[in-house]
Amino acid sequence: MAKSCFLSLQFISLLFFLFLSAFPLSFGSNVETQALLEFKRQLKDPLNVLDSWKELDFPCMFSGITCDLTSGKVTEISLDNKSLSGEISPSISALESLTTLWLPSNSFSGKLPLELLNCSNLRVLNLTGNEMVGVFPDLSSLRNLEILDLSLNYFSGRFPTWVGNLTGLIALSMGQNEYDEGEIPENIGNLKNLTYLFLADSHLRGEIPESIFGLWKLETLDISRNKISGKFSKSISKLQKLTKIELFVNNLTGEIPPELANLTLLREFDISSNQMYGKLPEGIGNLKYLKVFQAYDNNFSGELPAGFGEMQHLDGFSIYGNNFSGDFPANFGRFSPLNSIDISENQFSGSFPKFLCESRNLQYLLALGNSFSGELPDSYAECKSLIRLRINKNKLSGQIPDGVWALPLASVLDLSDNNFSGPISPIIGLSNRLNLLILQNNRFSDQLPSELGKLRNLEKLSLQNNSFSGEIPSEIGALKQLSSLHMEENSLTGSIPSKLTDCTRLVNLNLASNYLSGQIPLAFSLMSSLNSLNLSRNELTGLIPEDLEKLKLSSIDLSGNQLSGRIPSVLLTMGGEKAFLGNTELCIVENSKNIINSKINVCQGKQSQEQTFGDKFVMFSIIISALVVAFAGLLLVRYKNFFKQGQVDRENDLDPNWRLASFDQLDIKADEICNLEEENLIGKGGTGKVYRLDLKRSGCTVAVKQLWKGDVLKLSAAEMETLGKIRHRNILKLYASLLQEGSCFLVFEYMAKGNLFNALHRKIKDEEPELDWYQRHKIALGTAKGIAYLHHDCSPPIIHRDIKSSNILLDEDYEPKIADFGVAKLAEMSWKGCDISSLAGTHGYIAPEMAYTLKVTEKSDVYSFGIVLLELVTGRKPIDEAYGEGKDIVYWVWKHVNNNENVLKVLDSKVTSESVQEDMIKVLKIAILCTTKLPNLRPNMREVVKLLVDADPCIFKFRGSNSEIKGEAIPLKLVC
Repeated sequence: MAKSCFLSLQFISLLFFLFLSAFPLSFGSNVETQALLEFKRQLKDPLNVLDSWKELDFPCMFSGITCDLTSGKVTEISLDNKSLSGEISPSISALESLTTLWLPSNSFSGKLPLELLNCSNLRVLNLTGNEMVGVFPDLSSLRNLEILDLSLNYFSGRFPTWVGNLTGLIALSMGQNEYDEGEIPENIGNLKNLTYLFLADSHLRGEIPESIFGLWKLETLDISRNKISGKFSKSISKLQKLTKIELFVNNLTGEIPPELANLTLLREFDISSNQMYGKLPEGIGNLKYLKVFQAYDNNFSGELPAGFGEMQHLDGFSIYGNNFSGDFPANFGRFSPLNSIDISENQFSGSFPKFLCESRNLQYLLALGNSFSGELPDSYAECKSLIRLRINKNKLSGQIPDGVWALPLASVLDLSDNNFSGPISPIIGLSNRLNLLILQNNRFSDQLPSELGKLRNLEKLSLQNNSFSGEIPSEIGALKQLSSLHMEENSLTGSIPSKLTDCTRLVNLNLASNYLSGQIPLAFSLMSSLNSLNLSRNELTGLIPEDLEKLKLSSIDLSGNQLSGRIPSVLLTMGGEKAFLGNTELCIVENSKNIINSKINVCQGKQSQEQTFGDKFVMFSIIISALVVAFAGLLLVRYKNFFKQGQVDRENDLDPNWRLASFDQLDIKADEICNLEEENLIGKGGTGKVYRLDLKRSGCTVAVKQLWKGDVLKLSAAEMETLGKIRHRNILKLYASLLQEGSCFLVFEYMAKGNLFNALHRKIKDEEPELDWYQRHKIALGTAKGIAYLHHDCSPPIIHRDIKSSNILLDEDYEPKIADFGVAKLAEMSWKGCDISSLAGTHGYIAPEMAYTLKVTEKSDVYSFGIVLLELVTGRKPIDEAYGEGKDIVYWVWKHVNNNENVLKVLDSKVTSESVQEDMIKVLKIAILCTTKLPNLRPNMREVVKLLVDADPCIFKFRGSNSEIKGEAIPLKLVC
C-alpha cells in the first residue's frame, strides 16, 4: 500500500515537472496576472464568464486567454459576445507578447487607451460592435497589425489618416462610427496588402480616391451609406480580385462603366440608392459568378442585358424603382438558384417571365407596378417555396393557376389592381401561413369559398371592387388574427354572419356597396378592437344596436340602407349625419339635433303628433321671444368681446383673425376656447398648458392645450389637418385647432383618469395601487395597438418621438390613449437649421442610438414603449437614484434577470400573485426585447401587439394549464 502511494507521488511530481517545463515560471508572471485582474475589475460581467480569473491562478488558465507554449506569455485575449461592459483598462499594456485583442459584440465603453501602443506585437485588434467613444489615438506605431476592426462604435473626430501608415494591414474595418464629415484619405492607397476594406456609414464625402484602385489584392470594397459623389470610375477594372462591391446609399452619378464586366470574379454588386442612370452594360450579363445584383432606387433605363438569363449562380436580384422597360429576359432564372427578385416600379411590359422559380428555390417574387400583360404562367403553380408573391398593379388577366392558391409557405399573396378573373379556388385553405391576402380591384367572381376560414394566420383580407357573389362564409369568423376585412363593392347577398364577431382582433370592417340584407348583428358590440365600421349602401333593415356606442369607434358609416329607429347619440357625434343619410326611417331625438339644416328627421312621440294649433301657437310665441332675448344678449357679448379683443390686439400687435379648423362634429366656438380660466388648469408640459373646458352648446367636456407662444411653433393648417384625420381608439382624438400668429390652441377629447404615470403611482383605499395587473396589461396592449397604427397603418408612417407614461392618457374605463404624438414631429418641420435631437424624447425613455445619430426611426418608439412596459411590470420609475449614478430602469432590470430567483424580485410586489406571475414575466421578456441595444434586433410594433395578446392574463385563465402558452418563444436571457 505504501509502495503504491509512493509511486502515485512520483507520478504527480513527474506531471508537475513536465507542466513547468512546458510553461516556465514566466508564464505565471505576477505582472501579467495583475494586469488581467485589473482589466477584469474595470468590467461588469453579468454572465460570470470571468469567474476563472482569480488571484492565485496562472493567467493561462483564465477563460478566453491563450498563452505561448514556449514562453508562457499571454498572447491572446478572446472574449467575443460575452455581454461585458465597462472600460478597457490601460493595464493590458503590461502584456508585452499580446498579438490578439478580440473583444467584438460586447458593451465596452470609454476611450481606446493610449497605453495600447505598448503592445507592439499586436497583429489583431477587433473591437467591433461596442460603445467606444472619443477620437482614435494614433496607432500607426503598431506596425505588425494585420487586422484592425473598430467598426460599429461611437468613435468621433476626423477619419484617421494614420491608417495609411499600417502597411501590413490585410483587413481594415472602420465603418459605422460618428466621424466628422470628411473625405477618404488618399494614403489608404498605401495599404497594398489589403484584401478587405469596410468604410460604410462613416460620414464620408467627395469622390473615391484614385489610389484606392491601386489596391490590387482587394477582394471586398464597402463604402456604402456615405455621401460619396462623382462618377463610378472605370478604374474599378484594375481590382481584378474583387468579389464584393458595396456602394449603396451614396450620391454617385453617371453610368456604370463597361469596364465593370472585366471583374470576372465578382459575386456581389450593390449600387442601390444613388443617382445613376443610363443602360446597364451588356457585359454585366457575362459575369458568370455573380450571385447578388442590386441597383434599386436609381434612374437606370432601357432593357436588361440578355446575359442575366444565362447566369448560373444568381441568387438575389433587386432593381426596383428605376425606369427599365421592354420585355424581361425570357430565360431569367432558368439556370440559377434564384431566391429573391424585386423588379417592382419599372416599366417592364410583355409576358410575365415564367422561369423565375425554375429551381424551386424562389421565396420572394416582387414585380408590382409594371405593365406586364397576359396570364400568369402555370409554372408558378409548382413554386411551393414562395413566401411573398406581389404582382399587383400590372395588366395581368385570366384565371390564377390553381396551385398558386395553395402555396404552403406563403405569408403574402398580393394580386390586386390587375384584370384577373374567375373564382378563388377552394384549395386556398392549404395556404395556411398567409398573413395578407390582397385581391382588390380585379374581376374575380363566384362565391367565396368557405375554406377561407382555414387561413388561421390571416391578418388582412382585401377583396373589394371585384364581382364576388353569394353569401359571406360564416367560416371567416374562425380567423382570430384578422384585423382588416374589406369586401366592399362586390355583389354579396344574404345577411351579415353573426360569426364575424368571433374575429376578436378585427380593427377595420368594410362591407359597403353590396346587397346585404337583414339586421346589423347585435354581437358587433362585443368586437372590442373594432375601430372602423362601414356597412353603407346595402339593404340592411331594423334598428341600429344601442350597444355599438360601447365600441368607441373612430369611424362609422351606415348610410344608404333601410335602417329605422333612433340613431344612438354617441354614434351621431362620431360619424356626423352623413354616416346615416339615405335611411329614411332613421331619426334623432330632439335634444341631440345640433347639426344645422340636418336632413335627418327628429323622432316624434305620440303626444307631439297630437298637438293642437293653440299649443303650436304658444310654442311659436315662446320660441320667437327666446330668439329676441338671445339675439340681444349676443349683441351685448359681441360688443364686450370686440372691445376686449381690441385691447388685446393693440397690446400684442397680433393678427386678430383666428383660423378655426374642426375635425369632428362637435359644435366648438372660438370664443369659448380663447377665454380659458386658470382654475381649470389640469396640466403643464414642455409644449404648453392643458385646461379642462365644458362646452356650453353641446355640454361635452374637452381638453384644450394652449401651446407656448412665440416663433418656435408655427403649425400650419395642413399639419393640423393631418393630425385631425388620425382616428384610432387608442390615440387621443383631436377635435379642432385654433390658429393665430403667435398662438395655437388644440382641442382634444377629455380623459378623466389623467395620465398613466400618475395612475401607476397612485394609491386607493388601504394603500392598494390604483392599477392591478389586469388593468396594466390592458393599458399596455391598447397603447401598443395605437403605436402600431401610427407606424404601420398611417401613410406616411408617423413616428411619435416621445412615448412615455405621462403621454399615455386614460379614460374613465382605463382605456389608454396616446397623446402628444406628432406635435413635436410637426414642430420639427417648421424649425430651420436646428438640432432635431432636442425634440426627440424624454430622459429615461430615449433609445441609446440617439446618442450617436439624429435619424429617428420607428425602433426608437419601440425602445420607449419598452420602458413603459418596464414601468408597468416593476412599478418603478424610468430614472431613480436607487439604480445608481447615471443608471436607469433598463440597467436595473438587466442586473436582476440572470437567474430565476432575481427575476421575481423585478416584478411589482404590490400586484404580483401566483395567478398573474407568469404573465408578468412574459411582459417583462417583451420589454427586454423592446429595449435591446441594437435597433434592428427590436421587434416592430405589430409583433409587439401579438406578443402582448399572447400574454393576456384573462385569455390564459380560459386556456388552462396545458396551453401552448407555456411553451415560451422568448428566452429570458435575451439580454445576453
